[in-house]
Amino acid sequence: MKRSLVLYTLFLLLATACTTVPDDKSDDTGRRWQPRPGTAWQWQLSGRLDTSVDVPVYDIDGFDHDRSTVAELHRQGRKVICYLSTGAWEDFRPDAKKFPKSVLGRGNGWQGERWLDIRRTDVLEPLMAARLDMCRKEGFDAVEPDNMDGYQNRTGFPLTARDQLRYNRLIAKLAHDRGLAVGLKNDLDQIPELVRDFDFAVNEQCAQYGECGALKPFVKAGKAVFHVEYELPTARFCTEARRLKLSSMLKKYELGVWRRAC
Repeated sequence: MKRSLVLYTLFLLLATACTTVPDDKSDDTGRRWQPRPGTAWQWQLSGRLDTSVDVPVYDIDGFDHDRSTVAELHRQGRKVICYLSTGAWEDFRPDAKKFPKSVLGRGNGWQGERWLDIRRTDVLEPLMAARLDMCRKEGFDAVEPDNMDGYQNRTGFPLTARDQLRYNRLIAKLAHDRGLAVGLKNDLDQIPELVRDFDFAVNEQCAQYGECGALKPFVKAGKAVFHVEYELPTARFCTEARRLKLSSMLKKYELGVWRRAC
């Protein structure tokens, strides 16, 4: 009887160990962080990082900040998003020379940046996988891939909506394979097709252009919409933002420390 009781106890302990619910950063079980609608955030891509903003989410440049910065934010109870450009080449990045000239298109309006030929996944997939490996290595919880709507711009390539869907889903899969949550940046027209592939959305200026309603599918799915305006005063967009459950704030174009949240 005693031997049976001991064996039974050991069995329960092993079963409990195998079924313990992992935390939301576990790569092994496929569980990822899932930000909910209305979650406050800070988006800072320039200047010395100020970690004192009292919000649960920080979105910062993946190349500019190492594991120690991410760890410090984690110690403060924050989730951290890794900003990367996945649809445009930047001449100031350490991996810039790895991009062949054949995939570089027109400038995208920002100094030193050019659109990428997203049809060339044979070239871009390993380069983007390496960038996402960096985000995972540095301990980030999620990734914000930028320039995800090239097909709607003059890129120098005949990109189609189908090309964009294929590429955006590839980026989402690469992030998910590494246990990272991933946000859909702008690309409003393709939200109905992509809302299931992404864990949150990041939007610029939907209020200014009367487009915030297009983000409803993310909120309906219980997924955060991190939203900024640059030119409208908060009085012009915060009421609607709260109604739609957007995570909204006013920022300056350089995306420094300054913010004015709704």
